[in-house]
Amino acid sequence: MNRFITTLLLLSFASFSFGQDFVRRTFKDTRVINTHSVETIQKRKLDLRIGHRFGDLKDGWSTFYGLETAEDVMIGVDYGVTDDLNVGLHRTKGAGPLTQLVNTSIKYRFLKQSESGGSPITATALGIWTTSTMRRDESSEFVLNNFKKFSHRFILGGQLLIARKFSDKLSLQLIPSYIHRNVVAFDEQNATISMGGAIRFQLTKVMGIIADATIPFGDTDAKPAIGVGLEIDTGGHVFQVNFTNARGISETDYIPNNQATWGDGQVRIGFTISRVFNL
Repeated sequence: MNRFITTLLLLSFASFSFGQDFVRRTFKDTRVINTHSVETIQKRKLDLRIGHRFGDLKDGWSTFYGLETAEDVMIGVDYGVTDDLNVGLHRTKGAGPLTQLVNTSIKYRFLKQSESGGSPITATALGIWTTSTMRRDESSEFVLNNFKKFSHRFILGGQLLIARKFSDKLSLQLIPSYIHRNVVAFDEQNATISMGGAIRFQLTKVMGIIADATIPFGDTDAKPAIGVGLEIDTGGHVFQVNFTNARGISETDYIPNNQATWGDGQVRIGFTISRVFNL
């Protein structure tokens, strides 16, 4: 691990010192489906983002195949402090045991893929701090939202996003993650470690196929979150429609808590709309 981190730092130094012919738009958006991508918002730009996860398709006509119910809803903004440093604030309904979530994030792209003679990859670090704003339940000390301590409302997450653009059509990404919940059920672990991956394949100038997967491992009963979708870049907007078994939108929610699986038909339609403004 130490050698890996040292190598990344050396590549970062070499990239910024000698190579300026950086590869651009490894992904077309700062998110894939469930996961973040290595991309960041440019300096002094504001990305207004709305996301939705509907109910299960298998519920059929009674809920119009899930479209009449909402598993999770997200609205928020990301701001470019610099071209490589972003801060974000988002509110999500939440689909796990803790709901009404306020998600703050900081994202720093510290390494850029160069077209020649520099780094072969782009690497971005992401930190997430989630706070549940649920009303405290004082009826029992054994429920999660008893919140005996204020810190029990917090969930922290960290990710390393590592990607390479192999051609104008194909990009791949790896995503090791660590999530820490300050309060869990008595039979669960506070920490959840996972490994994820993402892919983007460009179909036309404005349209691409995207997919991602996040697989928790270790002492956890959380299920892998898998999504596939279609992404459309209209210039000022990036619109995405997807299918995923993840019910939550925030990484601190769906990674440790997901219990839905594709095999059981627990798949839902989702969409994301992103609009970037100049400030």
